[in-house]
Amino acid sequence: MTNILTQSPAEVTRKSSFMSFIGRLNPSTWTGAIIVLLLVLAAIFAPLLAPYPPDEQNLFMQLEGPSAEFWLGTDQFGRDILSRLLYGARYSLTIGVISIMTAMIIGSLIGMYAAQRGGKTDIILMQIMDVVLAFPSLILGLALVALMGATLTNIAIAIAFTATPAFARIARSAVITQRDREYVQACRAMGFSNKRILFRHILPAILPEVMVMASLWMATAVRTEASLAFIGLGLPPPTPTWGGMVREGFDNILSSFHLAIFPSLAILLLVLAFNLIGDGLRDAIDPRMKDAS
Repeated sequence: MTNILTQSPAEVTRKSSFMSFIGRLNPSTWTGAIIVLLLVLAAIFAPLLAPYPPDEQNLFMQLEGPSAEFWLGTDQFGRDILSRLLYGARYSLTIGVISIMTAMIIGSLIGMYAAQRGGKTDIILMQIMDVVLAFPSLILGLALVALMGATLTNIAIAIAFTATPAFARIARSAVITQRDREYVQACRAMGFSNKRILFRHILPAILPEVMVMASLWMATAVRTEASLAFIGLGLPPPTPTWGGMVREGFDNILSSFHLAIFPSLAILLLVLAFNLIGDGLRDAIDPRMKDAS
């Protein structure tokens, strides 16, 4: 066992700060994390968990309600809803994670660069971000997908494009807050380059705020992908997507309500989980916001 006396003061400080941060996480944060973890595991092991192939049709078992054979019932083509939900989780999670991670990286770099450069560069970049923010994310995503085509890559790009300005804004604000702190001034006095100060010292300080934004925007990405699929701009059939399943079930909502209810509940559960994680991380990073609320 490593003795604490052999560790550097910086290592001890980082470990104590991390443990303090973990201790500030509320139960709802852990609830959201567990839900996301379970959905991720369900998506990964969908071939093992799904009782039937997601596209297997049984025309003799159309619009069946939940039963011992089909736990969540079947759709209008006799396909098992549970199997399609499990496989659909792959697309919702993949699009949500890829699009928001892309937006986080690109947006943070834009915001950090704008704050570091200042002047006209800062004004121009932020005005461009403001123009993108002026459009509702769903409308802008709809237009981009309609122009590029409804593929997994294009949907992720469209959602990432709509989310990038939010990350640019929060990264810029955080860098402006940090760049006049004492530790940054000390780094400048030691002759460190702006690039080193920005990525080695300021970035770790602003990363928690960016991660909170990422968790909240993942919920938005899931909703946007489901909305695009619902209006016919998602992945084409017979690809099992949660939004597409809601759309298919809407035509039979009066006679077979379970077709739309179960994928809607899946979307609700995933969005709720991401929001719980985001709210918990925000409260842990800044306990004053929790007290104010």
